[in-house]
Amino acid sequence: MSASSQSQRSDAIHALVRHVAATRFEDIPQSAVAAAKVFILDMLGVGLAGTLAPGVPQMRRVLRRWGGAPECSVLALGDRLPFPSAAMLNSFLMHNQEFDCVHDQAVLHPLTTALPVALAAAQIKGGVSGRDLILAAVLGVDIACAIGRASRAPMTHFRPGTAGAFAAVAAGGTILGFDESALANAMGIVYSQLCGTLQPHHEGVMVNSMQTGFNARAAATALDLAAEGVRGPSEVLEGRYGYFLLFEGEYQVDGVLAELGRVWNIEGVSHKPYPSGRLTHGSVDAALRLRDRHKIAPRDVVECRVLVPPLVHRLVGRPLDPPVLTPQYAKLSIPYVLATALIRGTVFVTDFQEAALRDSDVRGLARRIHVERNPDINDENAIVPVHLSIALRDGTTHTTTILQALGHPDVPLSRKQYLGKFRRCWAAGGQGLPEANGQRVIDMVDRLEDIASVEEVIRLLTP
Repeated sequence: MSASSQSQRSDAIHALVRHVAATRFEDIPQSAVAAAKVFILDMLGVGLAGTLAPGVPQMRRVLRRWGGAPECSVLALGDRLPFPSAAMLNSFLMHNQEFDCVHDQAVLHPLTTALPVALAAAQIKGGVSGRDLILAAVLGVDIACAIGRASRAPMTHFRPGTAGAFAAVAAGGTILGFDESALANAMGIVYSQLCGTLQPHHEGVMVNSMQTGFNARAAATALDLAAEGVRGPSEVLEGRYGYFLLFEGEYQVDGVLAELGRVWNIEGVSHKPYPSGRLTHGSVDAALRLRDRHKIAPRDVVECRVLVPPLVHRLVGRPLDPPVLTPQYAKLSIPYVLATALIRGTVFVTDFQEAALRDSDVRGLARRIHVERNPDINDENAIVPVHLSIALRDGTTHTTTILQALGHPDVPLSRKQYLGKFRRCWAAGGQGLPEANGQRVIDMVDRLEDIASVEEVIRLLTP
């Protein structure tokens, strides 16, 4: 971004804030409302599955020890925690299985920080309708995706957390009725707390998936401080030490600003059909396609070669050779996830539990999978195309190319598929919640715009 192009207007954060403050539920097209309901349901389901992940007991103990007012509910677990703590834990639950919806072009999880803050804010305020929650979700996604789509540089910080913090302020501020001035202030305050890099992602350690939670907590803190009149910086995105310079690098934001109110980013969100890094999904799709088409038996595979874009190679092309294989590392390793898909015919959260990680068949096949960078692709945010070749013992080689990963709006999950995902998550991580509650949640989210209070939904998700 050149200084001259930005000099014609104020910092981009103010256009984003104006969009949030000015938009009403009636302004949102029905297609965006429908998408919001689909992905709110998805996030609630993966949040339940998140109760099974490593790190949950530890974070829960810390937040309980911190104490505070029992203001807001934690999904499935039943804890009542202060606004920032509940937002933090629910965000961690929604992200720790790597099953949360994504925006492929923006390269982030647009609801993972925003929705927990919106839900907690709704319990703080009380009487928040389903229409209000839909509006908050749509606007939060708009803000996160505008920031992510503006980036033109290789990602080095953890964008689901950093851009997600601004989304969470937008969503929470919408629920709490913030005007433009208060929202702008809260954006400045949350910017002063942003955190999250790709180093935990690179190492595959537990804290990686906590980074959305840290930023959800920061957003809740920012909203409370802004409500008390605390002032934050104004040139948040494009200032001398603004977000784009420090967290992203090269960027082009004018195009996404021009689309506000015309393009609704919630309609560009993708389901994750597998609980692994989104950048592994093209490889899984390719593997399952060849497995089914050619009836490939894993024992007959000599080797697999996967040709991927630069971002995919850098973030999930890692070989399966860490000293200790952790769930986080495995979820972000094409060799492990692809081997799991070839052997089991699918990938689910149980494939990253301790016993599964020790499976010698999966690990043996993973060592025969080689990931290579496609030298013809220069787009640092591209996640497709993915080209897979599988060489078999009989001398044959089968190949295929994935141009769009399953779950993308161009290749969407059917209603049967995404409801099946929700029900599997409920069964796995519902912590004894009645099965009937799951169907009631589906029914209520289907008509969320008619629900008088989102507390009705939250009650079904807590013991």
